[in-house]
Amino acid sequence: MVTVTWKVEGMSCGHCKQSVEKAVDELGVKGEVSLENKTVTLTYDESKVMTEAIKEAIEDQGYDVAAE
Repeated sequence: MVTVTWKVEGMSCGHCKQSVEKAVDELGVKGEVSLENKTVTLTYDESKVMTEAIKEAIEDQGYDVAAE
């Protein structure tokens, strides 16, 4: 299992938080979103899901992702 924290620009409310959490959850990734820090901390198995797939899922929700 790998744990990473990424910056997620564009989040501003509870709905934003839920959108990001749902997007990563659908991939089997545990995500904890901090609106204050504009970050998401992810825990996932690299052998089951690719990093790019996670980034795409978040970006598909309308947010910009940058590895921290």
